[in-house]
Amino acid sequence: MVQSKSSGHAKAYFSESLVRSDYYLSGQDQEISGRLQGKLAERLGLAGPVTKEVFFDLCENINPTTGGALTPITKHDRTVGYDINFHCPKSVSIIQALSPDNHIQEAFQEAVRQTMLDIENDAKTRVRKDGIVDERQTSELLWADFTHLTARPVEGHTPDPHLHMHCFVMNATWDAEEQQVKAVQFRDIKRDMPFYQSRFHKRLADNLIDLGYQIQRTDKSFELTGVPENVIDLFSKRTDEIGRVAEAKGITNPDELGALGARTRAKKQKGLTMAELKDDWKRQISELGKTSEKDGKQILRYAPVQDKEAPSPQRCVDHAIEHGFERASVAQDRRLLAEGYRHSLGHRSVSLDEITSAFAADERLIHVTDAGRTLTTTKTVLREEQHMVNLARQGLGKLKPLYAQAPELTLEGQQADAVTHVLTTTNRVSIIRGAAGSGKTTLMKEAIGQMEKAGKTVTVVAPTAQASRGVLRDEGFDKAETVSLLLSDPRRQDALKGQVLWVDEAGLLGNADMTALLELANKQNARLILGGDTRQHSAVVRGDALRILNTVAGIKTAEVNKIYRQRDTDYRAAVEDLAKGNVASGFGRLDDIGFIENVDPLKPHQGLVHTYADVLQRGKSALVVSPTHEQSDAITNSIRTKLKEGGLLGQREIQAKRYTNLNLTAAERADWRNFKPGHKVQFNQNVPGFKRGSLWQVKSSTKEGVEVVDEHDQMMRLPLDKANYFDVLRQSEIALAKGDKVRITRNGFDMNGNRLSNGQLLDVVKVSKNGPILLRNETSKVEYTLKQDFGHIAHSYCVTSHASQGKTVDEVLLWQPAATFPGTDAKQFYVSVSRGRDRARIFTDDKDELLNYAKRLGDRQSALELVASHDQTREHIQHRIREELNRTPAKADKGNAITKAPRVKDRDYEPKF
Repeated sequence: MVQSKSSGHAKAYFSESLVRSDYYLSGQDQEISGRLQGKLAERLGLAGPVTKEVFFDLCENINPTTGGALTPITKHDRTVGYDINFHCPKSVSIIQALSPDNHIQEAFQEAVRQTMLDIENDAKTRVRKDGIVDERQTSELLWADFTHLTARPVEGHTPDPHLHMHCFVMNATWDAEEQQVKAVQFRDIKRDMPFYQSRFHKRLADNLIDLGYQIQRTDKSFELTGVPENVIDLFSKRTDEIGRVAEAKGITNPDELGALGARTRAKKQKGLTMAELKDDWKRQISELGKTSEKDGKQILRYAPVQDKEAPSPQRCVDHAIEHGFERASVAQDRRLLAEGYRHSLGHRSVSLDEITSAFAADERLIHVTDAGRTLTTTKTVLREEQHMVNLARQGLGKLKPLYAQAPELTLEGQQADAVTHVLTTTNRVSIIRGAAGSGKTTLMKEAIGQMEKAGKTVTVVAPTAQASRGVLRDEGFDKAETVSLLLSDPRRQDALKGQVLWVDEAGLLGNADMTALLELANKQNARLILGGDTRQHSAVVRGDALRILNTVAGIKTAEVNKIYRQRDTDYRAAVEDLAKGNVASGFGRLDDIGFIENVDPLKPHQGLVHTYADVLQRGKSALVVSPTHEQSDAITNSIRTKLKEGGLLGQREIQAKRYTNLNLTAAERADWRNFKPGHKVQFNQNVPGFKRGSLWQVKSSTKEGVEVVDEHDQMMRLPLDKANYFDVLRQSEIALAKGDKVRITRNGFDMNGNRLSNGQLLDVVKVSKNGPILLRNETSKVEYTLKQDFGHIAHSYCVTSHASQGKTVDEVLLWQPAATFPGTDAKQFYVSVSRGRDRARIFTDDKDELLNYAKRLGDRQSALELVASHDQTREHIQHRIREELNRTPAKADKGNAITKAPRVKDRDYEPKF
């Protein structure tokens, strides 16, 4: 969905790309006349073939029928409309191009038509009258659709077949209540594009199945079974061309990719007829040859067969729920539905309406409508959060303080206050919220020393191996371990009886681990101290647990906001603003001291790369941070090129194995369709027939199951019902030379048995063609020896904001072009900026828009907050939570909002909000 911001742009687009597109070389049989569609088109008497005059009038906000203004307001820079693009999978385009009739084209056009009716039904307009600020459903649109049969040609080649349609939606709708044409409110439509896309893919797939084709689902959509992959690759020249340029420029944003496509458009070539094009496509396939005997004999079209393996509509909903709520407590209903629709691709017997109805009737779900969208959680998630909150509250006032009065401390100010709090509290659970760089480690040492003087043993853990075995051990906490190890080791748990458990980086705990720690503390009568920062990143899995305990459970928090990491006064003041949530003020301070730099679009990486090399040459430590993996990889390539040119990397370079975790949810890992031959599967726990840590390769994936083989060619069937016990990886290569900086991407051991932690940063000391790789920890000077096929390694020149959390360097460089803005929010920006001691440099191509995105909170809403946030009074909602979720009172302090034990009836919890 691409915005057209001026009438001139829209008219030029019409002339150059819609009706006379230069992807069509010549010949009227290549072009299909556009048509005006929609209820508003019918209302205005415009439905039918589109003409240049009518389209241009609409672009100028003129009613072509009357010659008057179409909508009440006409501005020079008004949004004229949006171009919604519908694309066929490449295999479908190929078969359409070689077919003697238009049966596929008609199936495609019908899928587009129905989906555009979905979009039209959701159309709204703004209401700004008599002091009312609202939106009104209109369900009327006007659009011009244009069917295209080929892709833009790559220089030196004829265009590839590519069946697609542009639906240019004008910024006009009919407000029946005000009896006039008004501008459309497109925000919700654009937000819901993944929902419409899933419905379009499902309709197209079902239509093709009706025509006798079989469907094979892919990562993004589907392909027709029987079209060889090498033929698909053959006719992806334009995609490959844009991909190569995009990779070189570090572009991933869909809007920027569209603009890149326009800039790389090939020149007009000598005209060909459709018959000539088809002959050329057949020639290319013939010259490609058969890849196998199977490919040569594969039949593309089948008689319709009974769909015996189809998932039920309820199973599609189950999958959507399992997938959607693994990493979030609250999800938009349409994102869940989109996943349910996608799960049904290839199964004609399961309809969109059946999945939608099953979703609406599912009694596990709670729906709350707010600001034009419906947000959803589950009763299970709500009970989980309520249980966690109650566990924390059960410890209020239950313990004798370690000190009646705080002992004399070496610390002062907020740090002293925080230590005093944990030494004198009567609560089982304490929270210390420390801003990045505020000296949390220093106060930990002081507090733990005083606790040990009081006769207590303090166990220190952290959610990640890098935070525990890396950062904490480097800071002197020699026995620090991971939360997962503690929760899996009964001996360590027994040692907590009557003692103290200190969790560092507790903001990274999800609901499940936090609940387990609370249960453990209660069982062992132990004190639980949670140190972290709710303004930094939270867990990848479901739940912002630390924030919920603070804001919902009301657990008292000791605040440590004074920052010591930044040596420069102005830099420190900016970070302090960000730590307090004052993003605009912090951003302004950074800009005032010259830390924000606009990049040259033609040389986007140049300034950052030069700065990075300069920092290293001055003997300082540096880290580049970017919100997305794609941008991290792009900037890494540019940095390595610069370092090689400057002689900072060794001349000898090897290609080692690299495994990239696909980060599939458990629901995705349980679906055979998400496995491809060549994928790697690594086990995290022992499963019958599979040893923990063992690595297997996918040989085949069918509805009968996923076959995998190990290094000894032993073949096994992958236990998809144990999806929580393994990860799915993609294998590639990584270039390594002496001087490279790398990051370990999975816990493991080197060739000498030395432990390696996920996230650990190391320097490459030595590489050889056939020998091991020698790495060194720059701080501790410990060396590690890796085999070239170790695999779990990546360059660390640029890391994501999540990976940077807990790290400190002299200078941090932020790479934040527009392509990263979807991954930008206040947490990401604060964490990234605060890594440096001396300096932070932010490189962007849109300073103003970066600020707009950086101001987004980034907090994931909890189920409790969702239910309590509705426009009915908070007291009324909380009363309903108490009445419907809890029946057994628990002791608690006066004034606490939620005070009862987590017993709940599954019936009757569907608030009619």
